[in-house]
Amino acid sequence: MSVMKVNLPYLFSDADRHGNRRLFVRRNGSKIRMRHQPGSVSFATAYAEALAELERPPSPKPPHPGRPTPGTLGALALAYFASGKFRRLDPVTQRRRRAIIEACLVEPRKLTPGGEPEGPELFRDCPLEKFSSNHVRVLRDRKVELVGAANQRRKALSAMFGWAQEDGWTYGADRKIVVNPVRDVKKIRYATDGWYTWTVEDVVQYMQRHPIGTKAGLALALLLFTGVRRSDVVKLGRQHIRDGWLSFVATKTRKVRATPLEIPVLPILSEAIAAGPTGNLTFLMTEFGKPFTAAGFGNWFRDRCDEAGLPRCSAHGLRKAAATIAADNGATDRELMAMFGWQSEGQATTYTRKVNRKRLAASGMELIDLTHRNKGS
Repeated sequence: MSVMKVNLPYLFSDADRHGNRRLFVRRNGSKIRMRHQPGSVSFATAYAEALAELERPPSPKPPHPGRPTPGTLGALALAYFASGKFRRLDPVTQRRRRAIIEACLVEPRKLTPGGEPEGPELFRDCPLEKFSSNHVRVLRDRKVELVGAANQRRKALSAMFGWAQEDGWTYGADRKIVVNPVRDVKKIRYATDGWYTWTVEDVVQYMQRHPIGTKAGLALALLLFTGVRRSDVVKLGRQHIRDGWLSFVATKTRKVRATPLEIPVLPILSEAIAAGPTGNLTFLMTEFGKPFTAAGFGNWFRDRCDEAGLPRCSAHGLRKAAATIAADNGATDRELMAMFGWQSEGQATTYTRKVNRKRLAASGMELIDLTHRNKGS
């Protein structure tokens, strides 16, 4: 982002290690980065929102509750976190799911009409024999303004109770979870397409700023022409390529499925790798000569997108772009599953269904095109 001189309270700029200028709003010891062009309406809106956020007093951290009472929701959560099924999840999923469930545990059981806790009871102390689908709905709907977060609560609780039911986990006098209380609680439906999906025009714009032969250009080529997640792209190296095929075990599912994912190396990707720059251990290296972490790469790539004037674009959005392009060019559900390492058709049909709807709409509109019909008569 080219930074113009702006004189606003609490706004300051600095340069990152690449010499790129950045703007921040800093107050009360915290700061928020401004990613919009100074002088624009979106910048003014983001600046006001940042000031309001930084002026808000921090929420007090709840006291550590100690060890939960046996037979309660808290005890179930503790057992789930120690289970083999939970520990086999990839580290990122573990952290997210634990945070979601722990947030549910410290929710008050009841709220006043004004939204204040009514009494000291927390959900962590709720006896399991009393925990029902109604409680799940309450926890879900406490996040109804953030629909994605509400559905994530439902998903995390379902996974925890599903484990207890399948594993035969007992509590109290050898009591077991017989029914998953989340089963009858539906997801909240809402219109979203998730992460922004890159367009071909976005890719061209990025490559104009970061051409092949730069590290940023190589990063885009690896992401787009393999469709891998950022947790995998940071580990890929020449040792994973043999006879024109890229073979590796996906990080996200390696603890539950060790089958290698095999992807042909397209000529355009071979050219990008040959042009470099590449490291010895991995294709992508930090400026200190070490492999990226997944989070570190995500932040670094995010900055490269900003430099190209693409504030909505991200590494995960390129994975979606690759799947969209493949589906548009006729890839089947099974082909997409093989390419992206998906085990269920549900993820693949997200892309093929859109393409099929578009094709059906095109052919269907011809049936009601009176002009076309008259020409044929």
